[in-house]
Parts: sequence; structure tokens; C-alpha cells
Amino acid sequence: MEQESQYDFTSERLGFRNWKDSDLDKMLELNLDPEVMEHFPSTQDRAMTKAFIKRMQDEYKQYRFCYFALELKETQEFIGFIGISNQDYGKKLGKFVDIGWRLKKSVWGNGYATEGAKKCIQYAKEQIGLSEIFSVASKTNVNSIAVMKKIGMKEVTEFTHPKLIDYPHIKQCMLYQINL
Repeated sequence: MEQESQYDFTSERLGFRNWKDSDLDKMLELNLDPEVMEHFPSTQDRAMTKAFIKRMQDEYKQYRFCYFALELKETQEFIGFIGISNQDYGKKLGKFVDIGWRLKKSVWGNGYATEGAKKCIQYAKEQIGLSEIFSVASKTNVNSIAVMKKIGMKEVTEFTHPKLIDYPHIKQCMLYQINL
């Protein structure tokens, strides 16, 4: 069980941990994949990916949570992220803690997003003491919406995402919530 000590927590098949600078190239590979980034404004370059990792490291330091770097426990292969993060959607929706995930295409369809999100909800409740978590996805992202439903989240509203106004194909989003 020595390998599990490198993780903040684990699920049956997944290990959740803070980000390392050495994750940059592996995360960049995901962020450059047009299929992975289909429901986002664009792919993300090296600078954007580096800024994301730094933001997650800072959030982890301050709050003990972030969108955690995710590995398969059996092989220690980096496969993306699943976790919770502070979000601010301005006047209409305000500030909230969001649960989200981004996984590399080669591991899609194995139930990792559902397994990992359930574990993050447990972590948020038991270790952080959160009472509610939200999740946002473009209406076109039916796979993420399906995960939201599988983990017990309920639809709150449909809205025009304030940061996606210039992207007509993804600006209509769904907000889901779970009370812990």
C-alpha cells in the first residue's frame, strides 16, 4: 500500500493528488486534443495549461482541494483530473464550489468520471465540510450531464454562460447541484 501514500485519497481504481510541475506535458496533451476540448471554447496551449496547474496548486494550498490530478492506481498513469474548485460566475450565479472532470480519450467509457466524482463528493463532505456542490456543462455535453445525474446531482437551471457569450455552440449551459 506504499503507492497509495502518494495520494490524498483513492477510490477503487483511481488516485487523487495535488499537481506536480512534471504533469505539464501530460495535461497539455489532453488540452490539445480537439475531442477532449469539444465542449470548451478552444484547445489550450502550454501557457494556459501551466497557468491552470499553478491555479490548482494554489487552490490546493489554500483550501485543501482543487481539480485533483488523477492517476490509475494500478499503473500510476496520469489520465486527467477530477475534483472540486471554486468558481465565480458573476452577478447571476455568484460564487460556488464546482465539481468537474477532464479525462484523456483513451480512458473514456470505463466509468472513471462517475467513480471519481462520487469519491470527490465524499471527500468534500467528510474532509472539507462542504454542504453543497454544483456542476456546469454545456447543453451539448451530454456525457458530462449523464455523469452529473449518475452521481445524484439534480438540475437547477439552464443559463447562458457569462464566459461563453462569444461561443454560440456552447454558451447554453446546465447547472446541477447536490446537497451533501
